[in-house]
Amino acid sequence: MKHVRTTALLACAAALLLSACGGESGQAAPAAPTSAPTAAAESSTAAAAPAGDVTKPGTELKLGERAVVPFKYGTNKSGTIAITVTAIDKGDNADLAKYGDKAKGITPYYLRATVENVDGADLAYSSVSLRALGSDGRSTGVIITGSTDQCKSGTAGKDFTTAGAKFETCTLQGAREGATVEAATFDKGDGYDKSPVVWKN
Repeated sequence: MKHVRTTALLACAAALLLSACGGESGQAAPAAPTSAPTAAAESSTAAAAPAGDVTKPGTELKLGERAVVPFKYGTNKSGTIAITVTAIDKGDNADLAKYGDKAKGITPYYLRATVENVDGADLAYSSVSLRALGSDGRSTGVIITGSTDQCKSGTAGKDFTTAGAKFETCTLQGAREGATVEAATFDKGDGYDKSPVVWKN
C-alpha cells in the first residue's frame, strides 16, 4: 500500500456522495447515488480547550504520532480525545464498484486512525472523520461519504466514557485519476478549522 498525504475540504456539498470542491477546472464530480451511505455530520465548533497539553493547530506530525485535541460532538458532548493516524492506504477504483459510473476516474484512499478518550468525558457513540490533502497541500477536490469493504468507518461504543477507551476508524477519501493523497488532516473546532493538524508519511 502506498502512504500518501491529505488536506481539509472547504465548502463541499454534504449531500453529495462524490463531489468536486474547489477544483481548478470547475468540473463537478459525479452526483451521489441516493442509496449510498452517508457519514455522520460533525460540528465544526470545538469544546473549550481542556487543561493540560493539547496539540496546537497547524502542527505537522508523522504517521503513527498522536495528536491531543479538544473535541465536540453534536450539541451536548465535549471532551478531549487523542487521534493517531496510523496509515494512508491507496485502494483501487474497483473498490468503489457499488458507486457505479459515479466513481469513474476516482481512486479511493483509506485514512486509518485510532481514537482515544483522554479525559473520561462521555463521548459514547461519537465519530471522528479526517480529510485528505493532495501533493500540492490542497484538497483533492473529491469527497466520498460512506464506506467500503476495505475501509469501514468506526464509531465509539457506549463505553467510550472513560479515560483510555479507544476505537479504530477509517475515513474514505478519494483523488482523481493521476492525482495522489499525501496527507491526512483533522480540521474540526476553533483554530483547527483554519489551521488543521496534519499527518504526513
